[in-house]
Amino acid sequence: MFPFFTLLKKIIQTGVGKARLVMATAGLGIAMVLLLIAIQAHTNFSQLLYGRQNQNESADFLVINKKITNAMMGQPEKSMFTPEEMAQIKQQSFVEAAGFITSSQFKVTAAAPGDLQFYTDMFFESVPDSFIDVKNDEWQWREGENNIPIILPNDFLNLYNFGFALSQNLPQVSQETVKNLPVKITISKGLLSEQFTGRIVGFSDRISSFLVPASFMEWANRRFGSGMAAAPSRVVIKTRDPANPALVSFLDDKGYSTNQDKVKYSKTKLIVQTIVSVIGFFGVVLLLFALLVFSMFIQLVIASCKKEIQLLVILGTAPGQLRRYLMRQFAPLYLVTGIIALLLVALLQWVAAQQLAAHSMHISAWPGPGTLAAAVLVLLLVYAVNLHNVRKYIAQHS
Repeated sequence: MFPFFTLLKKIIQTGVGKARLVMATAGLGIAMVLLLIAIQAHTNFSQLLYGRQNQNESADFLVINKKITNAMMGQPEKSMFTPEEMAQIKQQSFVEAAGFITSSQFKVTAAAPGDLQFYTDMFFESVPDSFIDVKNDEWQWREGENNIPIILPNDFLNLYNFGFALSQNLPQVSQETVKNLPVKITISKGLLSEQFTGRIVGFSDRISSFLVPASFMEWANRRFGSGMAAAPSRVVIKTRDPANPALVSFLDDKGYSTNQDKVKYSKTKLIVQTIVSVIGFFGVVLLLFALLVFSMFIQLVIASCKKEIQLLVILGTAPGQLRRYLMRQFAPLYLVTGIIALLLVALLQWVAAQQLAAHSMHISAWPGPGTLAAAVLVLLLVYAVNLHNVRKYIAQHS
């Protein structure tokens, strides 16, 4: 029987058969590379967004408010968030936590000591401590205390130093100096007035407001305000991905606004996701094309070997033995093609990791488990499809 198997091998390697085999193998290789690149790109994208080495905590917090339109002017209640709207925000999948910003219901003035000659009207706000990026043991207040801890936005100090101070020929001040300067705070509502000493305990890059502890705000609003909790006009949320297209779409649909600098990458992310999806789609299409070409090649080989196969069966060769012999001719091609495709993707992954590391962005230098699993699954799929075709066509010609 061995001469007949040798004859089968020669028929498989004839010109027409070899050309189809090369085309099928090349198609399978290209399909596997595109498919594995798409899967690995998705893994890399997730690492860039959510990996600990790439996380930027300050970008995980957004302050949201309603967009002010001409129709809302003179109607401040329309800029407030209702309990239903707050509940809807908290229910969104991209929101990990949400809290509202409480505004002061009284007049606040601040005066700097000494020769600074600084006096201004201002306002206070408070947020839950879990949303504040300044950690300080002095950030607390109890009723009866005259000192008020205050957190200033960094932008405010920069405006003073590089705008107001320079234009008025006043001295510029550092953060350390500001923290050591007591500020005369006057709180009033109508004829009721009281003075406090403000102490700057930190500077926030997260919330652009003059923050005081929530305990002081509750007490001051009861004493100087209406005594009733006012609806919030601003909400702070914690989210894993400020550039999530779903978050941006939600804000647009509801007429909400936030710091656009933090969500400006949402379109870029959507474009990248689309590109990855398109690459994966073409990879799947090419994989199906490769399977079709392999199927046609096997059909052609078996049709060319019809007489030899019939003779082998007459001589007592089992169809299963023929199937195993034919599959041994094709299986090494699948394995070699899969290994080459995986090595190529690994090389591209290593190069990408080196290039991104130079820009302080970190991804794994090796393909992820999903990519390896996809390569194995594709090879198993190709083997299963071709085994089915070999069994089917041998049965027809034996």
